[in-house]
Amino acid sequence: MHIGLFGGTFNPIHSGHIRASQEVKKAFSLDKIYLIPSALPPHKKQNGIAEAKYRLEMVRLSISTDSNLYISDVELKRSGPSYTIDTVLHFKSLFPENDHFYLILGLDAFLEIDTWKSYKDLFLLASFIVMARPGVTYHRSNFKWNRLENYLKSKISRGYRFSAAKSGYVHDEKQTIYRFNTDFLDISSTNIRHRLKTGRPIRSLISKEVEDYIKTKGLYR
Repeated sequence: MHIGLFGGTFNPIHSGHIRASQEVKKAFSLDKIYLIPSALPPHKKQNGIAEAKYRLEMVRLSISTDSNLYISDVELKRSGPSYTIDTVLHFKSLFPENDHFYLILGLDAFLEIDTWKSYKDLFLLASFIVMARPGVTYHRSNFKWNRLENYLKSKISRGYRFSAAKSGYVHDEKQTIYRFNTDFLDISSTNIRHRLKTGRPIRSLISKEVEDYIKTKGLYR
């Protein structure tokens, strides 16, 4: 099987996360995608992050009508910070050895991966699907991918080379880094939280179920 692992704070999960997951699953013919809320994100300030149990439930509500997406609470069950290497090793222990894993993450997050715990091992254990969101930073079509290529060669390995056939970077010893453009990440959880605090509408940004849950629990006030 081909299995995607999409981790994040999901504070809160929004329509961009769901639509991007659906597009990635279709484009890469993945059998499953697991959305994995982090308990204690080591790279984010804790202020303003809803309790893990609330974020988990919001993810559950968001994917309740999509049988192609799954949820995992593995990072919530572990004590301490949520490290991706531990999550990947957990999933690899659950599935047959021949199954292949893909880490799904945004370009901005990938460009910090050399600060992650045991990051070098990640490139041996799983492929990456790096998603780029639209925005003024990427006003030139190749600018975002030039950043990725420069980062790979300067921080990870100069052995990575671009393959047009795979639309990504291949390596003789490490896993492939795939590029993927999506329009559906141009929604910000930060903006949603700001809208909630200022009473502005969020209906087009998150599902009705999640909006109702946020209001019931009094989150992000």
